[in-house]
Amino acid sequence: MDWMVAHFAELVFFYLAGIAVIGAACVLIFRSPINAALALLCTFLAIAGLFVLAHAELLAAVQVLVYAGGIMVLFLFAIMLVNVRVLPEQPQFMRKLLPFVVPAAGALAALLLVAIWGVGHLPLGDLAALTSVEGVAAGNTEAVSWSLFMQYLLPFEVVSIVLLVAIIGAIVLGRKETPGEGA
Repeated sequence: MDWMVAHFAELVFFYLAGIAVIGAACVLIFRSPINAALALLCTFLAIAGLFVLAHAELLAAVQVLVYAGGIMVLFLFAIMLVNVRVLPEQPQFMRKLLPFVVPAAGALAALLLVAIWGVGHLPLGDLAALTSVEGVAAGNTEAVSWSLFMQYLLPFEVVSIVLLVAIIGAIVLGRKETPGEGA
């Protein structure tokens, strides 16, 4: 039964890795900014799935919230604010680069196969044993939060104050003066 679970996890890994690589390639290939942004979103979600497989649930949540949520909203607003229909037509770059891209892709595929074969023969051990709180096995999120709030509390608070000052500075600089105000 453990053999089936290990191979299922391996299949899910290769499936998500393939989605991430294909999505990243589509970001470069698609000419439409909307399609490229959707391919980037697909890549972000596949990477979040890879984080879950690596037992890094906190990183997966941050990946979905920050990148798939915040950055994609920023990209879509930028795409909507720029009138892409006015841009001049440009020839596709892939036709010129095709003789160089095909051998490079073949070399990358060969390198990837060698890496996959090598990883399959390495004893990786138990990943859950790497996350512990005071010698007791804990989840990834618990281990990160314990370390953050016990060992690194002062740097955490200093960074929060620096970010607060940056936000206040951005508000002051971005604020428009009303006609009645003097400088």
